[in-house]
Amino acid sequence: MKLVNDTPRDTVADLLAGLKVHSSVYCLSDLSAPWGFAVDDASTAKFHLVLEGSCWLRAGDLDPVRLGTGELVILPRGERHSVSDGPGSPVIGLDRVIAGHPLDANARLRYGGDGSRTRLLCGGFTLSEPMPGPLLTLLPPILVVDPRSASISSWIDPVFALVREEANRPAPGAQAIFAKLADVFLSQALRTYLAGAGQAGLRPPRAERDSRIEQAAALVRGQPARSWTLQALAREVGMSRTLLTTRFHAAVGESPIRYLAKVRLGQAAGYLATSDLSLEAIAVRTGYASNASLSKAFKREFGVSPGAYRTAGGDLPG
Repeated sequence: MKLVNDTPRDTVADLLAGLKVHSSVYCLSDLSAPWGFAVDDASTAKFHLVLEGSCWLRAGDLDPVRLGTGELVILPRGERHSVSDGPGSPVIGLDRVIAGHPLDANARLRYGGDGSRTRLLCGGFTLSEPMPGPLLTLLPPILVVDPRSASISSWIDPVFALVREEANRPAPGAQAIFAKLADVFLSQALRTYLAGAGQAGLRPPRAERDSRIEQAAALVRGQPARSWTLQALAREVGMSRTLLTTRFHAAVGESPIRYLAKVRLGQAAGYLATSDLSLEAIAVRTGYASNASLSKAFKREFGVSPGAYRTAGGDLPG
């Protein structure tokens, strides 16, 4: 991808240079099947780190996601979601769970039956100023960070070991230590994923932009796999195709279809750097008809194949 000297200072790459995450750990959950809890919708981004065992996460109309040991899931928009031992297990509100099973002095929650065990570190986070919160809108609704990914394992393994060590000893001040460690692994995960958005030329939205254009951009970012056409996007925001194109270009600096391509390729680059998903699975998630069409578009944009990008740990040549 060509680099230019007049790149605006609100690019993702510039913003990532000052990325600072402030985490809050809600609880260290020691759960035995059957179990299930729901977390209410909130503006704060949420995360769950699986320390042991496995679980299923469900959010909105999205397919349930299975999480295994060592996997980190981030919900950047803080939407309502549930976590359980199985996709069909009943769930109750987390507030009710905690009311019936109060946390101990180290914010540890013990809950469930007599079945298989799962341990989760659950919390939320914000980005400090002057880092704009809208940077999180460049992420997919659910981001799963896979520790087996080549670009992830080098830094997540030692941090994960520290988290597990702290979880295994009921020492005073554990919640504060967990929050510091969460700052580290969340910062690294966000940097790794969002680097793809920056390389694709995406910028976070500005507050002063046209509200209907921001709605259109948010639809594209939130549903990249949808078969978008200019007419379909215009219909969603109540505009004509001509008006949408004109105002979108004025606010964003490019056409809606070009923005869609950047979103899809930026998310594809993020998945390649943070997950072990197959190219076919990434193509499905990012709106490409096949892995061949994704590979062609990816190489045209970045100058390397998806496989080479993954092998290089998310770094572009030159």
